[in-house]
Amino acid sequence: MAPTLERSRPPWSAWRTVVAFGVVSLFADMVYEGMRSVAGPLLGSLGASAAVVGLVTGAGEALALVLRLAAGPWADRTGGHWRATFVGYALTAVCVPLLAVTPFVGAAGLGLASTLMLLERTGKAVRSPSKSALLAGVAQQVGRGRGFAVHKALDQVGALLGPLVVAALVATTDLTWPAFLALALPGALAMVLLVQLRRRAPAGPPAAGPGPDVATVAVSTARLPRSFYLMATGVSASTFALMTFGVISFHLVEAGLLSLVTVPLLYAAAMAVEAVAALGTGWAYDHVGARVLLLLPPAAAVVAPLSLSTTLGTAVAGVLVWGAATGVQDSTVKAWVADLVPRERLGTGYGVFAAFQGAAALAGGTVAGVLYAEHLVALVALVAGLQVGALALLWRALHPRR
Repeated sequence: MAPTLERSRPPWSAWRTVVAFGVVSLFADMVYEGMRSVAGPLLGSLGASAAVVGLVTGAGEALALVLRLAAGPWADRTGGHWRATFVGYALTAVCVPLLAVTPFVGAAGLGLASTLMLLERTGKAVRSPSKSALLAGVAQQVGRGRGFAVHKALDQVGALLGPLVVAALVATTDLTWPAFLALALPGALAMVLLVQLRRRAPAGPPAAGPGPDVATVAVSTARLPRSFYLMATGVSASTFALMTFGVISFHLVEAGLLSLVTVPLLYAAAMAVEAVAALGTGWAYDHVGARVLLLLPPAAAVVAPLSLSTTLGTAVAGVLVWGAATGVQDSTVKAWVADLVPRERLGTGYGVFAAFQGAAALAGGTVAGVLYAEHLVALVALVAGLQVGALALLWRALHPRR
């Protein structure tokens, strides 16, 4: 009886719905950003080398992005945007707390931890195109730049709190597993609020049309505009340069710059910078347009030489720039996708865009893990060259040929 009464209530306003999506992301980010803040040191404590850390964390980011190529078109075809959102968040809420058992299973710990991290990233892939499509439909009423920015800012509050919780528990217990276990609580809160949001949210994107099924994704991608592909390729070059925080955190601990307890604190600071960058560029997007995103390649170019430095101050500066660039990629860029792609193809558009980013994340994490110790100069040169190309591609996306 209660669910029926709940559905009979009037839907929430656009702003309230945007904020509710943001609070769900806040709780979910506490879970997986808390995990990511110590992912590199955790894998290292279970026997992983720098190359393995780079491969696992890079593969995780790749899964979180490339699998959206299937998840997005599936949601558009079936109209299952809410279903995918629920399944994706549930995977995060379950897999991260289970990392608490990895120190207790001996030689299987590294494999189990890697599997759980990859499953959590799979959940991100399943939900993200659908959640972004639902949010884009609502945010259009309040300004997409502002809507995505406010959502991202709330998201980043969780990304700030999660690492702080982890740092506090690691400092108190000198162990990581109690921190992972504690992250079960915000995961449960995210799922409870998501149920309420589903009941009260206004109508989402249009019902799925006669789009392709997952087996014919190539058909759907062919319908996206050329400027979209230019933008996706340019942003992906910047994704390569941003590496993964798993590689950066491994370096910070391995080089003796920070202890395991202080790494999550620095990650939390980066998340705060990420929120500010998302809000600032989101506001600018609604006022000056997508050209604000031309700031992304220069920022990405300096992340590797700064964050992989052996000087603490320089490395901290690099991590903060990494946070700012990540904030732009995860919020304002999504507003540009929504403006480039037809509304009925939004799930597909976000899926294809994420596939580009996923390939770059896998390559960037792996290459950085292999090169940073012995070939840092080559890594910095490669990143710089890619950012020159990224800037040119984004410029062409802004000024398409007529």
